[in-house]
Amino acid sequence: MDRISTNMPNDNMQYYLRERTDQMNRIQNQIASQSRIQNLRDDPVAAAHSTRYQSYQVRLERFSSNIQHVQYQNRVAEGFMRQATDMLHRAREIALQGATGTYTPEDLQYMAAEVDQIIAELVEVANGRAADGTFVFAGDRSETLPFRPVYGIRAKGERSVVADVQYLGSVNKQYVEVAEESFVQANFPGNEVFWAENQTITARVDARSYQVTQNGSFLLDGVEIPVQEGDTIHAIIQRINEAGVGVEARLDPVFSSLVLESTTPHQIWLEDGETSTVLSDLGVIGTTGGRPPHNIANSAQVFGGSAFDVLIRLRDELREGDQLELGSGAINGVDMAMTNVLGSLGRLGAVNARLDTVYARTELEIPEVMAQNSRTIDVDYAEAITDLRMLEYTHQAALGAAARVLQPSLLEFLR
Repeated sequence: MDRISTNMPNDNMQYYLRERTDQMNRIQNQIASQSRIQNLRDDPVAAAHSTRYQSYQVRLERFSSNIQHVQYQNRVAEGFMRQATDMLHRAREIALQGATGTYTPEDLQYMAAEVDQIIAELVEVANGRAADGTFVFAGDRSETLPFRPVYGIRAKGERSVVADVQYLGSVNKQYVEVAEESFVQANFPGNEVFWAENQTITARVDARSYQVTQNGSFLLDGVEIPVQEGDTIHAIIQRINEAGVGVEARLDPVFSSLVLESTTPHQIWLEDGETSTVLSDLGVIGTTGGRPPHNIANSAQVFGGSAFDVLIRLRDELREGDQLELGSGAINGVDMAMTNVLGSLGRLGAVNARLDTVYARTELEIPEVMAQNSRTIDVDYAEAITDLRMLEYTHQAALGAAARVLQPSLLEFLR
């Protein structure tokens, strides 16, 4: 037989009152937080699903933010590219006028002066900045001025004019994730956008007996190409051609030296790896340790220039009155530069069309994920309020019953 002490009714009443108070607190917290899951033990399965939903929602919101950022960058770049196209179109008109042979040498000088102003303005456009102050056409070196004009004297008695424009940015492309495992290019290397001709670099070192002395790699347009000890020039050429970097390699039939030629108009970017001297051994880059693209070996021959090179040649030919070159090389060079900028505009437009579709899908998916998470963890207000009121009534009834049953005596107060 169980022994019932005089404190047992009091202890039991306190226990059940505390239990009911905890239940009321739990329901009040659910109502306040609008979630029925306050601890993982409340519903482990629903908590796991909710965590996945919230994680996916955060990723979707990040994708949406990335898309908006890339679209803004594209709109800024598009504006600069359109300005460049207008200036190249005007330069072509000048080249056509100068090639007709109906203008005096003095008129050609005026045309050359206008082309000189177009060059200066095109440099300003190529050095354009976004709203955050970063340079649009500097590759991933967005804090560095991408194009630096070099001034010089072309003829005796002339004022200083732009004699060359050097690219100081990088060839590296940055990619932004706009959907799960889906990336788009978010920057614009200027040595692609403002280039005119396919570039060819021809070394002057006989490479027929060349062999790699140690394992290593070299960088071609920012892509690492590995080489192994014992590789011949033919193995190196094969690795370059299979790298898919827009550059073809071959042996020169006269000098048996390495020849690199871009398949699309852009400046070839070359650099040896930390433990490799392949390109310098082959006479493609110099040994002075200069930074690309200004590290081409002095003995190597380089053909193919930028839009600035084309305009500089046009200006000089106008000043010299060389109508033959104006009617052939100058017009063709400006056409190639304009075609390349228009091609960049076309690719940018295609990316924007894709981003519009992805953005619409992302914005449609975000509320669906939020709704699914809400159905998983949100509290049913009607049920919660009903349960809370029921607990309050029973709590008050229990307190009333305890007050009548557990009558305190004088001895209780004297304890």
